[in-house]
Amino acid sequence: MPDAERGSFTLGARLRSFVYAARGLRALVATQHNAWIHLAATICVAFVGAGVGLTRLEWCALAAAVALVWIAEAFNTAVEAVCDLVSPAPHPLVARAKDVAAGAVLVAALAAAAIGILVFLPYFVARR
Repeated sequence: MPDAERGSFTLGARLRSFVYAARGLRALVATQHNAWIHLAATICVAFVGAGVGLTRLEWCALAAAVALVWIAEAFNTAVEAVCDLVSPAPHPLVARAKDVAAGAVLVAALAAAAIGILVFLPYFVARR
């Protein structure tokens, strides 16, 4: 669709897009039990990181890992919602799509855990 048909760029439209994004994040946390686990892990990482005095690069690695998990969970939730809309009845392709999306979250969570171990382990070993 050409830009003229979609409307012009306005500050109000940009601000509304942030409102929609916040609404989506709120729905993610309110409806997805795994998002609660991600939230708890995010808070723990922040507190432990602040407690051990991470370097800027370590914070960057952890922030990227945390963001990766949240992004994967958000996409998984979106895929599930669209699948449920398109095919309310069970269907093998819908099940496959949901399983693949959930698998992406698992990969992201495992990668984040590995990054967390690589970052935090030296601090915990040094304290022994």
